Amino acid sequence: MIQGSCLCGSVRWGIDGPVSHMSHCHCSICRKAHGAPFATYLSAGLDDYRLISGADVIREHNCSPRLSRAFCSICGSVVPMMSGNQRMAIPAGCLDDDPGIRPAMHIFTGSKAPWHSITDNLPRHDAYPAGAGLEVSPMPARQGARPGHLHGSCLCDGVAFEISGRFTVIHNCHCSRCRKSRAAAHTTNGFTSIDAIRFLRGDDLLVAYKVPEAKTYTPTFCRICGSGMPRLRKETGNAIIPLGCLDDDPGQGPDDHIFTGSKAPWYEITDDLPRFDEMPTN
Repeated sequence: MIQGSCLCGSVRWGIDGPVSHMSHCHCSICRKAHGAPFATYLSAGLDDYRLISGADVIREHNCSPRLSRAFCSICGSVVPMMSGNQRMAIPAGCLDDDPGIRPAMHIFTGSKAPWHSITDNLPRHDAYPAGAGLEVSPMPARQGARPGHLHGSCLCDGVAFEISGRFTVIHNCHCSRCRKSRAAAHTTNGFTSIDAIRFLRGDDLLVAYKVPEAKTYTPTFCRICGSGMPRLRKETGNAIIPLGCLDDDPGQGPDDHIFTGSKAPWYEITDDLPRFDEMPTN
């Protein structure tokens, strides 16, 4: 059995049969839902999937006519959802076990984040692969109104914010908590001053989940759609922004990979950015 769970452990599931069709999706809907540069999904038969616990805390957001995104209402992790044809779409970032398969392609590279570079040799498709027979559900373009400011928002558009100035540092984080929280291979977080961010609406929709055994780790998400949102750390004076929720190009990309010592076994780092097994001391 392949098992998976959300960050807080309330939602748990198992897969008893074979899994297939593992791919990296770069569509703007996945980026918003996961708060990550891309999402990685694999497919399992409905009869092979078993929800072990957490049915009462799963929430859904109808982000398109074809698909509802499911997430844990306690910690915000994206969790498995129906994908049609009696199949379950499984977010690989929440897996507790190695699924035994590896990503076979990149899809929706036509709407890839401008700050993320694809550096591996996997096949790339601008949308769904030819012959998939799936309908594309584009997300309306959003961007900020004030020059010199970055605009960001959640998937449902209930939360919106703007940032002035550049990020001081941007990390690709591969720690197990970030993988669970964002249900992705890794998250990409930009750091800036708490004074540089201003919420335009929806700050009352934000939910923060503090991992009990962690010193500070507290992901923030929209309670309506589950999208990863900025976290304001008043004790340190900085803000942590999941770049997947940005609507504008920040004009800068990640500086490094951190916590590669706990990288997902199914994901390969192929770029030349510096790598650190844990958090760099400087």
